[in-house]
Amino acid sequence: MSYLLDLAVRLAVAASRWPEDFRRPHTEYLLAAQRDDGGFAGRQGASDLYYTSFALRGLALLGALDEPVATRAGRFLRSRFEGELPGVDLYSLIFSVSLLDTACAANILTGDQWTTMAAAVDRHRHPSGGYAKSSNNPAGSTYHTFLAVSCGQLLGTARPPSESLAEWIVSRRRDDGGFVEIPQMRASGTNPTAAAVVLLSELGALDEQTREGAARLLASMQNEEGGFRANTQIPIADLLSTFTALAALGELNASALIDGQAAAEYAKRLQRPDGGFRGGTWDNAVDVEYTFYGLGTLALAGS
Repeated sequence: MSYLLDLAVRLAVAASRWPEDFRRPHTEYLLAAQRDDGGFAGRQGASDLYYTSFALRGLALLGALDEPVATRAGRFLRSRFEGELPGVDLYSLIFSVSLLDTACAANILTGDQWTTMAAAVDRHRHPSGGYAKSSNNPAGSTYHTFLAVSCGQLLGTARPPSESLAEWIVSRRRDDGGFVEIPQMRASGTNPTAAAVVLLSELGALDEQTREGAARLLASMQNEEGGFRANTQIPIADLLSTFTALAALGELNASALIDGQAAAEYAKRLQRPDGGFRGGTWDNAVDVEYTFYGLGTLALAGS
């Protein structure tokens, strides 16, 4: 199973223990966010593959990804299949289709269309060894390489040779034990470090020194709010960084290094009583992406 689908299952199992009065408003918020075309949008604009992916992940986590929702979402996903897609939209489409197929046996795309998507992923491969945000991007991206490899698992396509990809990932490591998104960056980040940890683990190339260094870096990102910062240069926490840090620390068997209860309390403070989560204390509105991260944080923190 792909890491992303495996994580989705683990989150749903953890969330199944939540009381109904907690689950209900967030479920209702996500269900109400589905547009007439079957997709989901950000805080403004039309339905979008990126936000649709997060909304479907949130509904799956809550056990609310049923056939009517899947049928409407499937129509939207089919409508976005044609044409070249940037990496983030392509990966969002692949994961959304896979999630609906797994959760609802939706069978949205044909075998030929899956093959077409596999070829589209391959076009994002960068000469340096990883994958870029777009087919003409000047540098490979640590996070997009994680997404490409994860989607390769979903598509059943062969991954790049383990040794060369592992070497490419390790080249993004910095002296503080963390990893960066692109080679020009100096400050390690939570998201690229989490992506690198999962990639190296999937490739069987996560040695003890790298494991310990990454765990220390991720743990150091938790601040007095209880959440996690995006990188060493940012003082405030956000839900995206908190979720990815918790997921990676779990992969590293290093959750004991941080205060999981404080992370859960941080997420709880960001929920709206009638459903949805803000991105951080600095934010004044909810959206479907941060709602998934908030729910995911609570599931990973055991709350």
